[in-house]
Amino acid sequence: MRFTALIPAGLFVVLAGFFLVAIFRGDPSRVPSALIGRYVPAFSLDAVEGLDRPGMASTDFGQGKPVVVNVFASWCVPCREEHPVLMELKAVAGVPIYGINYKDSPEAARRFLGELGNPFDRVGADPKGRVSIDWGVYGVPETYIVDGKGRIAYKHVGPLTPDLIDGEILPALRAAR
Repeated sequence: MRFTALIPAGLFVVLAGFFLVAIFRGDPSRVPSALIGRYVPAFSLDAVEGLDRPGMASTDFGQGKPVVVNVFASWCVPCREEHPVLMELKAVAGVPIYGINYKDSPEAARRFLGELGNPFDRVGADPKGRVSIDWGVYGVPETYIVDGKGRIAYKHVGPLTPDLIDGEILPALRAAR
C-alpha cells in the first residue's frame, strides 16, 4: 500500500529531472528554424515613418548578394546592448544589413537609431509583429542571414557578440555568397 503511494512522487521526480536537464543543457540561441534553406516569406513593410531609409519587401532579396536581417525594437534592452556590435558588423561585413523594427513606434525607433547610429540600409516597420511571426521570430533581437538567392541560411536568437560575429556570422556570410 505504501509503495503505490510513492509511484506518483517517483514519476514527478523523473519528469522534473528531464525538465531540468533540458533547461540547463539547451542553448536558447540555438532555436531551430523551420525556415532555414527556404525562401524568405512574402512580405512588404513600409519604412519607419520619418527615417531616411526605405522599407523592405521580399523582392529586395535574392539579388545575388547575401543580406543580414536584424529584428530589433527600441524597448528591447538586449537590442541596445548588441547595437555597437551591429555597427561594427556593418563596417566589416561588406553586405547590406536590413532591420525589421518590431512592435515599436516610429518616434521611438527614430530616437533609438539617432542615438546609437543606424547600421541598416533598409528599415521596415512591423508595428503588429505579423511579418516577424512569418519569419519565425521568437523574440528580439534575432538575426538572420539570407543568401544571394533569397533563402534563409542562418538564424541567431539573442544579442550578437563580437565572438559570435567572428565565429559564426562572418563564416555564415562567406558560405552564403
